[in-house]
Amino acid sequence: MTNNKPSSWLNMLGLASRARKLVTGEELVIKAIQKQKVHLVIVSEDASINTKKKVSDKCTFYNIPYIIKGDRGTLGRAIGKDERVIIGIEDKGFSNKISSIIE
Repeated sequence: MTNNKPSSWLNMLGLASRARKLVTGEELVIKAIQKQKVHLVIVSEDASINTKKKVSDKCTFYNIPYIIKGDRGTLGRAIGKDERVIIGIEDKGFSNKISSIIE
């Protein structure tokens, strides 16, 4: 069962990407957090300490859940792009499903 978990949340991330419900890149995700357009933020485990702190502080201030999961290569492959460190999910349904799969 644990082998299915990583692939299923990554599959949902890919679906959200194809539905154009994702924001990627530190600056764009921070702006989306400030405008409260994202419902969940995923940060890669290999992100810099500064990046993790900045994103966690913004998410905490604006009351947006965030998850530190996966590495930048895995996140990028899941959405069909190059390496990604931060991904913001704009759709409430996708964010609820992904967070329920991960937890």
